[in-house]
Amino acid sequence: MDEDNDNFSDGDLDDVADPDEVLDEPENDGGPTVDVLPSSAETGPGRVDPSKRITTPYLTKFERARCLGTRALQIAMCAPVMVELEGETDPLKIAIKELKARKIPMIIRRYMPDGSYEDWGIDELIITE
Repeated sequence: MDEDNDNFSDGDLDDVADPDEVLDEPENDGGPTVDVLPSSAETGPGRVDPSKRITTPYLTKFERARCLGTRALQIAMCAPVMVELEGETDPLKIAIKELKARKIPMIIRRYMPDGSYEDWGIDELIITE
């Protein structure tokens, strides 16, 4: 029994993070990225003209998840609700109701490999679910 404890030394715990240490942001692997922006987002030099967009007009499941999660968090922190409530109290259910009504005040920003980006409003996208 004592032999098993000899194999374990204090140096084995060097890779454990300090609880007070702030963890770094996850690194981007260079893949496509999407941002969710407030509807009053500024336009920049890399913005693609809406008439020359090349990406699909469908809201992807990843954009949907990020948009609903962000909006549910906003609602949970007392942001104004954009739809009429009928007894709903769950922020995620309210966010889903806003998405179905196309009332979420956000813009989906899709980055292209060349550094440019396309901005899509929730009201412009085709929502399949």
